[in-house]
Amino acid sequence: MLQLTPVDLKKEKIETLIVPVCEDKVIHTDKTLSDLIRKAKQLKEFTGASKEEVTFYSPSGIKTERVTFMGLGKRDKIDLENLRSMAGKAVKGCMGKGISEIFIAVPDAAKIKIDEADILTALGEGAVLGNHLYRKYKEEKKLKPLKRVHLVVEPEAEKNHGKLLQRVESVCSGTIQAREWVSTPSNKKKPEQFAGLIKTAAGKTNLRASIMNDKQLKEKKFDSLLAVAAGSESKPRMVILEHRPLGAKKTVALIGKGVTFDSGGLNLKPSGSLDYMKSDMSGAAVVAATMITISRLKPKINVVGLMPIVENMPSGSATRPGDIVRSYSGKTVEINNTDAEGRLILIDAMAYAVKTYKPHVLIDLATLTGACVVALGERIAGVFSSDDELAESIIQSGAKTHERCWKMPLPDDYKEMLKSDFADISNIGGTRWGGAITAALFLSEFVEGIPWAHIDIAGPSYSKKESGYCGPGGTGFGVRLLCDLLENL
Repeated sequence: MLQLTPVDLKKEKIETLIVPVCEDKVIHTDKTLSDLIRKAKQLKEFTGASKEEVTFYSPSGIKTERVTFMGLGKRDKIDLENLRSMAGKAVKGCMGKGISEIFIAVPDAAKIKIDEADILTALGEGAVLGNHLYRKYKEEKKLKPLKRVHLVVEPEAEKNHGKLLQRVESVCSGTIQAREWVSTPSNKKKPEQFAGLIKTAAGKTNLRASIMNDKQLKEKKFDSLLAVAAGSESKPRMVILEHRPLGAKKTVALIGKGVTFDSGGLNLKPSGSLDYMKSDMSGAAVVAATMITISRLKPKINVVGLMPIVENMPSGSATRPGDIVRSYSGKTVEINNTDAEGRLILIDAMAYAVKTYKPHVLIDLATLTGACVVALGERIAGVFSSDDELAESIIQSGAKTHERCWKMPLPDDYKEMLKSDFADISNIGGTRWGGAITAALFLSEFVEGIPWAHIDIAGPSYSKKESGYCGPGGTGFGVRLLCDLLENL
């Protein structure tokens, strides 16, 4: 879909040209573009301010049918996310007009003081992600994705960055895969179905893929995970994907929470909280999509992805508040709230990963707590880590990809809240406050001193509204972040 293309605007015929414009500075070196921008800014309704837009049709001096100028605001406010969002909006706008191919004029790197490769990556990501339509269950399909997006560059840039767009498309493909799994309704992705979808997708790569069924999970004593699945007619699964390049010396384990629907169990959620519980498997979707993506990127690092997948439902066989189970690690857990279920499936997967793969780093992603959404809102994930360097690496990758993360505390004295009179640990704290912290502290008891980070994606994993380069539904938050992180660990 993406292509780097040098263009002579005076000689070549173009249907649609998108021109990003700065409010207070010139950001293009091409004189023809600069003249067009000057004419656009003579209009009262267009100054180049953020979100402003104006279109010229068949302007004189060039062979372009349509030139759309899109404001970026003042130069010192331009960043990669502005460019990413602008490209996504451009694609969405053209999609709505039935346009199939567009050219985006790439700003000069020196003039906006951003690395050229980063500019091309951001524009490419915005274009590909903005081109995604999830309409599997819609009969009417008027909108059609664009077939081609050209990033207009100088010939030297085309030569220098020829392979960059391949990476962009691979990473965005993984993000879109995660989005689609998250947006899929729960009746179409029960645990056995979702596990099958992941294995089928992984089968097109060189990943090693395996699935543990409910009988195998019982034999291996994944009793904490099985306790969550006990109330559902749908049997649990554990999916494991492995990327093992020759010569790799470091191993990273990724764990993704996969609750395909979370009713809360016997601690039933109120009706308003059930609306988006099909997205409670976002962590597993992101880990699976990341594994599939890195099989194409081929970083020289061993990566193992483990996805415990269950459905949390109320029934006569469901786990009860007050029940005690022995986790895979051997620690006993008193389940004082069946709606704190994600941590119960994670700890068995984490303990199994530690024992089986002996990773140098362990990272889990989960839509774990509403408390994290209360703390950070719907667009920022919380990072809890026993390792400051690992946490900072995650935050830096999040800043680069705009999958933003904020480091949260792990105070030892809060562990007191998880004490149980009858078991080694309780699955919830003894107070309604600090729920994201106590959830992370609960997980920390099962990593055995390995550098570990927990990323709570409850807020940014799902969007109710359309944004610049993402429609409503699953966002795929975490795929781009993890790919950047794994390539730099």
